[in-house]
Amino acid sequence: MSTPRPSPGSDTAPRGPAAFAERLVVPWWWWPPALLMAGLLAAELHMGHPGLRAWLPYVLLLPLAVVLLIWLGRVRVQVDAGEAPELRAGAAHLPVSQIGRVDVVRGEAKREALGPQLDPEAFVLHRPWVGPAVRIEVIDPDDPTPYWVVSTRRPEALLAALR
Repeated sequence: MSTPRPSPGSDTAPRGPAAFAERLVVPWWWWPPALLMAGLLAAELHMGHPGLRAWLPYVLLLPLAVVLLIWLGRVRVQVDAGEAPELRAGAAHLPVSQIGRVDVVRGEAKREALGPQLDPEAFVLHRPWVGPAVRIEVIDPDDPTPYWVVSTRRPEALLAALR
């Protein structure tokens, strides 16, 4: 009896080695202000009351700030190199064989690509703390998504992995 193979769209599908992998974490300089704001909010809630109200806001709000920052930076962009190479951006995936033209967009071009030029059916994985992005054309005629716009700190390495 053979074991069932997971579907290609599931997160448990077997993956090959990564030709490109990046996690879109928040910048390090976001941590001090976030922890400071959580500490100030906890101090505001504490306001000199004894007992449980003295320490409970700190115990709850400081870890909550840490969890929030980790949650914001959980998204991965990856190109699996194997028998069937695949681009993964968050939970979405696209076979490399279905990728057409790939362009790097920065600065004003990125603002235009995410603003007036954005197709409502496009897939967008944008993180505002990541500067450049990559616009990836989808050439699959059965896919209603015309292109992807994906944030990445290393667009040239992503382009090289997609070739």
